[in-house]
Amino acid sequence: MNEAFETLLVDNPGDGVLVVTLNRPAAGNSLSTRMAEELLALWTDLAQPGATRAIVLTGAGEKIFCAGADLKERDGMTDEAWAAQHRLFETMRDALVALPVPVICAVNGAAYGGGCEIALNCDFIYAAGTARFALPEVKLGIMPGLGGVQNLSAAASERRAREILLTGDPFTAAEGLAWGVVNRVCATGELVADAVAAARKIAGNAPLSVRNIRRVVSETAVLTGAEAIAVELEAYNQLTPTDDRREGVAAWGDKRKAEWKGR
Repeated sequence: MNEAFETLLVDNPGDGVLVVTLNRPAAGNSLSTRMAEELLALWTDLAQPGATRAIVLTGAGEKIFCAGADLKERDGMTDEAWAAQHRLFETMRDALVALPVPVICAVNGAAYGGGCEIALNCDFIYAAGTARFALPEVKLGIMPGLGGVQNLSAAASERRAREILLTGDPFTAAEGLAWGVVNRVCATGELVADAVAAARKIAGNAPLSVRNIRRVVSETAVLTGAEAIAVELEAYNQLTPTDDRREGVAAWGDKRKAEWKGR
C-alpha cells in the first residue's frame, strides 16, 4: 500500500485494524481534489480482501473532522470543472461504500457538508462530545450529493432529515445519538481508542460473516418481507460450506480462539 500521502495519515495499530486520518488541519480537513484522489487511491488499494479487516476514519486535531468540500478551491470554478471534481468525489464515495471491510467513522469535531456525508457513508459513527454535524448545502445554492439525503433519512427518519436538510442548521453529537445518526458519544480523549477497540472486535470475527452481514444490511435496506428474508437466507447459506464456519464451531467446542482463513 502506498502510504506517501499529502493529505492523509495511515496508521496500522495491528490486529487487522487500519486508522486513516484526514490531515489538512489548516484547511479544516476539507475535501480537496488532492484529498479525494488520495482517498480513492487508498480505498482502491483496500478493495481486495487482505490483512485489513476493519478501518477507523478520523480527522486531524480536536475541532474539525471535515469541513466539507474545499470552498476556496471551488470558488471561481467553471461549471465544467465543478462537475468534473464532483464526479471524482462520487467515485471516491462509491469506492468507500464498496470496501470489503467495515469503516467506523470517529468524528472528532465538526462534520459539515461533505464531511458529514463521508461519515454517513461509513458503517457507523462514534463521536466526541464536542462534535457537530450539519448538511448546510441549502445555504450555498446546492444540496448534498454524496448520499447524504438517503443516508440521513435512513438513520434519523424522514421527518427529522427534512428538518436538518431544509434548515441547514447543525446538530450536536448528543442530538445525533438520540436521533440514531451517532452510535456512541465518547469521552474526551478516548474517541479514537474507543473506535479502534470496536474495530478490533470486528476484525477478530469471521471475515466472511462480516462481509455477508454488511452486504445483507445494504441490499435489504430497500426491500421488505419475503424479498429481504430471501437475500438474508442466500447469504447465510453461502457461509455453510466454508472453512471458517467449520473452524468457528470447532473453536467453540475446543474453548479456544478461532483462526479465521477467510474462506
